[in-house]
Amino acid sequence: MADNTSVAGTRPRPLKNDMPSIQWRSAAFAGIAAGVTATIVQIALWWAASEPLAAMLFRDARLAAAIVTGRQVLPPPATFDWSSMLVATLVHFSLSIAYGLTVSVFISRMSMTPALLAGAVFGACLYAINMYGFTIIFPWFAAARDWITAATHVVFGVVAAAVYKIQPLRTSNRAGSRGART
Repeated sequence: MADNTSVAGTRPRPLKNDMPSIQWRSAAFAGIAAGVTATIVQIALWWAASEPLAAMLFRDARLAAAIVTGRQVLPPPATFDWSSMLVATLVHFSLSIAYGLTVSVFISRMSMTPALLAGAVFGACLYAINMYGFTIIFPWFAAARDWITAATHVVFGVVAAAVYKIQPLRTSNRAGSRGART
């Protein structure tokens, strides 16, 4: 057995073939799409729950901006501030891309339905990590612990999974249709 051949006479597959093949562009796009969709859903849920939309949006923007700029952006009044909104947007989309890449690793070999379920679980876990784990470092996020934020995280996970699973199909279909025209 010195030649690394198994009992059946076949060589074992190398470990690299066991790694999931990730479509990195699709995963990043899925994170961005999920981030946009989750924000829209969060605003809709705030509106449905009769929350003050502007105050909630500006509060959450300041919470996110404080990750980079520090606590000085946190005190009320929660009004519009260009620099806080820009920093919050960059933080939001950076995290959305990172989370889109992460969920894609978990779902890359799943079919659509299990991937959507895994995305929902991922979103719920992400809520727990963000709102309870990261509050050790960024305690101001405790203010955002509510059912709307939890639901929004689940929506993020489901949308990221759906977009990731659908996007490679579109990419391969476009490539195939271009080849058919020539």
